[in-house]
Amino acid sequence: MKDHLSAVLPRTLPKPKGFSYAMEVTHGRVVFVAGQVAVNAAGAIVGRGDLVAQFRQTCANLQAVITAAGGEMSDFAKLTIYVLDVAEYKQQLKGIGDVYREYFGKHFPAMTLVGVRDLFDAAEGALIEIEGYAALA
Repeated sequence: MKDHLSAVLPRTLPKPKGFSYAMEVTHGRVVFVAGQVAVNAAGAIVGRGDLVAQFRQTCANLQAVITAAGGEMSDFAKLTIYVLDVAEYKQQLKGIGDVYREYFGKHFPAMTLVGVRDLFDAAEGALIEIEGYAALA
C-alpha cells in the first residue's frame, strides 16, 4: 500500500475480504472521479449485455481518468459501483474479480455496490457505472 493511504481496520469487525472498511488519506491531494461507464473513445457502449466486458471497459476508463490526473489505480481510496442487476453482478463475481485484479492488483479500496433502477446511459446499453475518490501523493 502507498504511504499516503492506509486501511482502517476496526477490531470489532471481521477482517474484510476484497475490500476495505475505510481508507485514510494521510497526505496529498484528492481527485473525485465521476461515474464511468463502458463507453469507448467513439462514445459507444462496449460489451452490450456482457457485464464482465463492461466492467473491463469501465476499469479502463477509470484508469484513463486517474492517469490523466497523474495517479495510478492503487491511488483509489473509495469506489462506488452502481449496477442494474445485483444478482447478475454476484453471478459474474469470478470474471469481475479476474478483471479487477488486472487493473487494481491486490489494492482494495473502500467499496460499495448499489443496485439501481436506472443509469444515465442505460438506454444505450450500460449495465454498470463506477465512480471513485483517489488520493494522490
